[in-house]
Amino acid sequence: MSLMSRQAAPNIHFVDIVAELMHSLESKLQQFFSNSASVWTTHCIDVKKLPLEQYQHQHQDKHLVIIAGIGGDLMIQLIEGIFHNNPAIGIDFLLCPVHHQFTLRQKLIELDFSLKNEVLIEENQRFYEILLVSSNADEGTKISPVGDKIWQTSSTEQTIVKKQYLTKLLKHYQRLQLSNNANVQAIIDAYQEKLSSLL
Repeated sequence: MSLMSRQAAPNIHFVDIVAELMHSLESKLQQFFSNSASVWTTHCIDVKKLPLEQYQHQHQDKHLVIIAGIGGDLMIQLIEGIFHNNPAIGIDFLLCPVHHQFTLRQKLIELDFSLKNEVLIEENQRFYEILLVSSNADEGTKISPVGDKIWQTSSTEQTIVKKQYLTKLLKHYQRLQLSNNANVQAIIDAYQEKLSSLL
């Protein structure tokens, strides 16, 4: 709704595989945005099968695919599907996974994506890593497995939030290592190094 309200793009597509969600959303869009300058379309399909080529009007057009509110494991499946089904199209992804951020970052590195921006947001005592990445390796910088820019701070408040998030991540991976003998020491070390740099 926010994207529509500020007319963030001339064409906005809403996609989900759950029919009830899409019917509800379409009703709201018709109610509030029937005369919007932004053209909207709803699609009840598997996100991996997004027909991006169908909406490629000019060669220089670039798509922004926003995926949020799901775990990193499912997000990886969706990104891989979209990326492999649209090899000739430049795609930016705006990603906000609810967990498995490290795994997601590892996959983005493996796919040779580049980082355009990353931020850490705290909302309602929950933390969210938001990544803007490109399928074009030359459009940004290398992606860090544990993040880089998100740990930069310009205020005491930001430093406190980032320390809280890093502490939470470290506790999670330490519990994981103890509970099922997972070898996550390298991940723990990498996050510990980021926490030490904030102290």
